[in-house]
Amino acid sequence: MTVMESAPAQVRRIWAKTGKHPRPTGQDRYTISEVAAHTGLTAHTLRWYERIGLMPHVDRTHTGQRRFTNRDLDWLDLVGKLRLTGMPVADMVRYAELVREGRHTFAEREQLLTTHRENVRERIAELQSTLEVLDYKIDVYADARRASGRV
Repeated sequence: MTVMESAPAQVRRIWAKTGKHPRPTGQDRYTISEVAAHTGLTAHTLRWYERIGLMPHVDRTHTGQRRFTNRDLDWLDLVGKLRLTGMPVADMVRYAELVREGRHTFAEREQLLTTHRENVRERIAELQSTLEVLDYKIDVYADARRASGRV
């Protein structure tokens, strides 16, 4: 998946229109607070991601302050999507390790994502079935309310 494909729809529209990657300040170096504000993650979570190996190496200033790049923000967008799909943290960390190992891990990365995609599809089917039950129950109550004259 390219960076463009993994970007949220709003970001893709901005890219298509302007050719520029929308970022908090439009630069390529961000403090942890800027990244937290942009992503909705806490600084604690960002530090934890780095500590467990989910984030690639984050550059630091001469005083030790983290400086995130656009590439880091792209990675966090992907991690957010993986979290949203329910991917276990251990699998996300494994994926990050494979990415760092290089191109020779493409097959293993593909397998990891393919397996996860199947899990996501199963969850979607379960949710769709659950939604059908909810729709049915709502219709039952709406019909009963209409039949009783209480609209």
